[in-house]
Amino acid sequence: MKADDNDEITRLLEEWQGGSQEALEALLPLVHRELRLLAARYLRKERAGHTLQPTALVNEAYLRLLGRPPGDLKDRAHFFAIAAQSMRRILVDHARRHQADKRVGHQDKVSLTKVPELATAPATDILELHDALEKLRQVNERQAKLVELRYFGGLTNVEAAEALGASRATVERDWQVARLWLRRRLSG
Repeated sequence: MKADDNDEITRLLEEWQGGSQEALEALLPLVHRELRLLAARYLRKERAGHTLQPTALVNEAYLRLLGRPPGDLKDRAHFFAIAAQSMRRILVDHARRHQADKRVGHQDKVSLTKVPELATAPATDILELHDALEKLRQVNERQAKLVELRYFGGLTNVEAAEALGASRATVERDWQVARLWLRRRLSG
């Protein structure tokens, strides 16, 4: 995505916060492609035969995003962080429903190889990852949020620092600690 597009997304978010429905209508096509790529990346990490498709995941995330007040979306990075968090929650909800339906058999898997620093095994149960993130949130909320931004949102340290309102150095330290914490938690 070009810098001009980033500025346009931030401008449209600001206008939407001001109540402009036209801004929202202009915003959705700008972010759809990137959200769909993000959704496709998530779904590649899921078990074979997963019933959600990238477009369905994006549409569900849109519905959740539209259900929240627009005033708390600061800029492009924050928008994508919230969208990524929403998609993660949709996948967790879907995995829980699937697990409840099956009660036995395989569980939804999500690969951590896209973030090699987190990868201790080729795949991890998405519910296990979700539970580990919730436990990390109890220990350090900023680190848990950072993992969501980096891993699920695909943000860089610079973008994550901006979204969290923290310095880049703080984010880099938090990222190292959070990776180690999750690696230990997920490897038993």
